[in-house]
Amino acid sequence: MLLAVLALLAGLGLLVWSADKFVDGAAATAKYAGMPPLLIGMLVVGFGTSAPEMVVSAMAASDGNPALALGNAYGSNITNIALILGLVALISPIAVNSQVLRKELPILLGVTLFAGWQLFDHQLTRFDAWCLLGVFLLLMIWSVWQGMRNPGDPMAVEMNSELANSESMSLKQSIIWLLVGLLLLILASRMLVYGAVFIAQSLGVSDLVIGLTVVAVGTSLPELASSLIAIKKGEHDIALGNVIGSNLFNTLAVVGIAAAIQPMSVDAVVLTRDWTLMAVLTAALLVLGFGYKKQGRINRFEGALLLAVFCGYTGYLLSTVLG
Repeated sequence: MLLAVLALLAGLGLLVWSADKFVDGAAATAKYAGMPPLLIGMLVVGFGTSAPEMVVSAMAASDGNPALALGNAYGSNITNIALILGLVALISPIAVNSQVLRKELPILLGVTLFAGWQLFDHQLTRFDAWCLLGVFLLLMIWSVWQGMRNPGDPMAVEMNSELANSESMSLKQSIIWLLVGLLLLILASRMLVYGAVFIAQSLGVSDLVIGLTVVAVGTSLPELASSLIAIKKGEHDIALGNVIGSNLFNTLAVVGIAAAIQPMSVDAVVLTRDWTLMAVLTAALLVLGFGYKKQGRINRFEGALLLAVFCGYTGYLLSTVLG
């Protein structure tokens, strides 16, 4: 048990560090390749901060623990909205200026509803997985098109400033950090999955609950770090964009890859409890971020409510284990 706990903690620490290096290397490489700043923010940084969920879920599915993979994806989405945006808004209210993000919010809700529809038969088949991955591919194509059409979007301006102010990195250095970060990410994910599964089996806790709590929070730490840094610099759209992009990646790519590797049976409680909360939080984010006749904004009171929801949900999950 001690070895499993050490593997879990070391895996989490290495996961956060390697994800940060992976994102830095990927963003610098994309900049050298001439990619527009908005696309770097939406695709490269969004993909990079979701890389921990993607690799951990793929590892879990290949090891025959698909419930851990699903719990990781949905738990990370809940963590991203309720914990990360709640905490960020409590520190500094989040103003939504980007028109691209306002277009992505309804898409995120639609993707979430589509994912819920797939769960009604309590199965995620390979056909379901390829549907998720197909939607993900179409969304990436749409994102590229949006990025090309909106070079002056506020998020693009923020990302351009972020890239200009970041430490200079040569092309060789950026590629090295990209590869090293990816390799360490895989190693850290292997340690994390081993530790989490061993602890869950030893304590009689389901893979799903471990995925929804410890693993979900751990793999969401890169989003938390990047969002806190962004909000400190006043880059509100980057902070929100991190979460929206990550949740899209988790719902489509992370679950899609895991189910493609290992089709899974889904407990009814995933639909009635975990997916439902994820959908409600996503709908609330749409209402808050869209703003309708006024600018979208998440204030401190709303941030506190989001944090309270996260604490209540996590407390309930823990009570089902301890009870």
